[in-house]
Amino acid sequence: MQHNSRQVVSNQPGPHHDVERRVARALAHPLRKPIADHTLQAFKQANAWYQQRQAPLILDAGCGVGLSTRRLAEQFPEHSVIGVDRSAERLGKDHGKLPDNALLIRADLVDFWRLAEQAGWGLERHYLLYPNPYPKAGHLKMRWHGHPVFPTLLALGGRLEVRSNWQLYVEEFAYALALVTGKQAEVVTFSPGDDYLTPFEAKYDQSGQTLWRLCIELERT
Repeated sequence: MQHNSRQVVSNQPGPHHDVERRVARALAHPLRKPIADHTLQAFKQANAWYQQRQAPLILDAGCGVGLSTRRLAEQFPEHSVIGVDRSAERLGKDHGKLPDNALLIRADLVDFWRLAEQAGWGLERHYLLYPNPYPKAGHLKMRWHGHPVFPTLLALGGRLEVRSNWQLYVEEFAYALALVTGKQAEVVTFSPGDDYLTPFEAKYDQSGQTLWRLCIELERT
């Protein structure tokens, strides 16, 4: 089926001039806001499941309807895969039975990442698949690499993979990542073939849009 998905439109002509300042601020002033109780309870559930399984952990951050979590669990049957999204409506869509090695959790990612770091989680793989690009220049602080939680998500370590249909998002992410870690992640185009991880990936690809990806191995800190 052919899709016609609109390209990301932004008033930002190139990488945002404020990325370096935002990252420096996030490093100097770790996020201190209280953890929301619903996410604390959700994390306790996720942590109990993870500790019981004792398998290498994959985190599908912002998993939407959870199709990517299912597909990652099928690709990595020896791993535990946790998908996290803040929307009960998205998570409530019926896409069939979850594999035994997968768990879907409704939680706020900002708090969930902080709790994971506090609990000493070390990730084997970490996926950010088509995060909301917040394309207006004034919304840099809402992109993950411009958010105060950015150092925390990197501190969880593992093989981090970011995918987007907006080249600038991935390039900015790579720049911010280098500022924190000193590591340079290569930003490349890719074609998923018919092996789509998310509905967005299918829609963008079938609309003829270019898909962008970065992958990097991070040390847990």
